[in-house]
Amino acid sequence: MNTLTLEIEPLATQVKVTEDELIVDLSDGRRMSVPLAWYPRLLNATPSERQHFELLGDGYAIEFPDLDEHIGMEGLLAGRHSGESKQSFEKWLKARKDK
Repeated sequence: MNTLTLEIEPLATQVKVTEDELIVDLSDGRRMSVPLAWYPRLLNATPSERQHFELLGDGYAIEFPDLDEHIGMEGLLAGRHSGESKQSFEKWLKARKDK
C-alpha cells in the first residue's frame, strides 16, 4: 500500500467561495477547486457566512467560524470530503432553522 508523502506542507494563500465551489490558491502556485457539495455546511451557508473565513497559521487550514467548519489543506489535496456524519450535519442544520 502506498501512502501520500508531502515534501512540503501545502499552505493556502488565498480563498474564494462561490455558490458552487471552494477555490484555494496554494503557496506553491497551484490552484484547487472543489465543489461545495464536498462540504455540506458551506453548501447550506449564506453568502456572508461563506465569505467569513480565516486562514489558520501560515495557511495550513481554512476556518469558517460562523459554520464551525475547518478545512485542512492536506486533506483538501488528498481529496477528502467533509468527514461529518449525516446525523451531526442534520443536527447542525436543524439548529440553524430553529434560530
